[in-house]
Amino acid sequence: MDSTTFWLAMALVLVIEGFMPFMLPGTWRQTFVQILKLSDGQLRFFGLCSLLLGVALIWWLT
Repeated sequence: MDSTTFWLAMALVLVIEGFMPFMLPGTWRQTFVQILKLSDGQLRFFGLCSLLLGVALIWWLT
């Protein structure tokens, strides 16, 4: 992977992350409030699932 691919991936992350707050700010805010109510264990579980899914996708695609 060269640096251009890395920066394209980072740009795509920013586009995806910015979509909800831009298009649906109220829904995004409500979702964020619900996330703040989760316990540390629940947040860690979702973080671990996201991390494992990302690693699996990278492994599968390369």
